[in-house]
Amino acid sequence: MTELDDVPAPQGQLTLKLLASRQDTNLHGDIAGGWLVALMDQAAELAAGREACGRTATVAIEAMDFLCPVRVGSMVNIFTAVREIGHSSIKIDVEVWIRSPQERDPDELHKVTEARFVMVALDDNGRIRAVRQND
Repeated sequence: MTELDDVPAPQGQLTLKLLASRQDTNLHGDIAGGWLVALMDQAAELAAGREACGRTATVAIEAMDFLCPVRVGSMVNIFTAVREIGHSSIKIDVEVWIRSPQERDPDELHKVTEARFVMVALDDNGRIRAVRQND
């Protein structure tokens, strides 16, 4: 994922799905980009946590472009795909696709953004640990 993906369908597994509401807007009435980034981070953490069987933390977010605004009432779908597992790190591709409130076809989704999140596995004391622990 070095360039913005032009594939017209979501890649990965549906990890989060929620409705964009008025409380999530910026001054212009669009959904705030930071709100989407926070949700993408949650989705990446869920996906990485499954691989690491425990706690993870974000250490980097690679390039992110917003393709269109998200309106109140849009159904936000966040997809994740594990792309690489290192000794202590996991790279997760995260895509956001929406169904606008005016869309009649429930399967019609529009891509909003994508990014690669780099997560690290953490032990109970918050120190970096191996993703695959020996039992």
